Amino acid sequence: MIETVSTAKAHGGTQGVYRHRSRETGTEMVFSLYLPPQAESGARLPVVWYLSGLTCTHANVTEKGEYRRACAERGLIFVAPDTSPRGDNVPDGEGYDFGKGAGFYVDATQDPFARNYRMYSYLKDELPELIERNFPADMSRQAITGHSMGGHGALTIALRNPARFRSVSAFSPIVAPSQVPWGEKALGFYLGSDRSAWRAYDTVALIEDGARVAEILVDQGTSDTFLEQELKPELLANACAKARIDLTLRMQEGYDHSYYFISTFMEDHLRWHAERLHR
Repeated sequence: MIETVSTAKAHGGTQGVYRHRSRETGTEMVFSLYLPPQAESGARLPVVWYLSGLTCTHANVTEKGEYRRACAERGLIFVAPDTSPRGDNVPDGEGYDFGKGAGFYVDATQDPFARNYRMYSYLKDELPELIERNFPADMSRQAITGHSMGGHGALTIALRNPARFRSVSAFSPIVAPSQVPWGEKALGFYLGSDRSAWRAYDTVALIEDGARVAEILVDQGTSDTFLEQELKPELLANACAKARIDLTLRMQEGYDHSYYFISTFMEDHLRWHAERLHR
């Protein structure tokens, strides 16, 4: 059962924010969903999932992503979940890059995080079931994208569930969390010291271990301050080349890690997804 937090008309459709009690996280969870005007015809429409990055909630892309016109023109439902469980009783961590706002889209196995930090199962099973029951979503036509930590989430979820998604893309994704400080911190606390367990949540490792999707679109800004230490798109390029995955990696000159960058190329990604969702 969902509670409507707010709705507003936009580009002929409806931008909503919704709340529900999650069986996976044991907390209240909030997500935003844009329903394009084509929903008025009674048709079931394809779904694009957008996963946000560190420190974000559903609100960042909802307020800054500039996706509604493109979704309205192409008949796409756009879903933006939160990045992690919230609440006074949810364990947190020190720093912006771990804990609330930094769930890393994993199912944690280590105490005290294992009870609430189940974002992988939440996005794989629970939230899609809720969307299908409450909105005119065609779950046979799904796409997924995301930014930074959310790009990591989009790529790993797609690689682990290739039959579910017709397309996957990312903006400045963390492609090899096992090899960078952000990921080593988060995966260590959530999953423990056995680094072999981390591979299920590492895009490059998943590809090395045999996971496949047909193609991937990635945009990355050349002026991104996290590029060399945390993002390392060259590792994804090498892994895709070896696995013969069709990777389109676009290095966008002068762009940074912000929503100015994301909003600039959002329509490109939605056009790319729509071509595959409407085939």
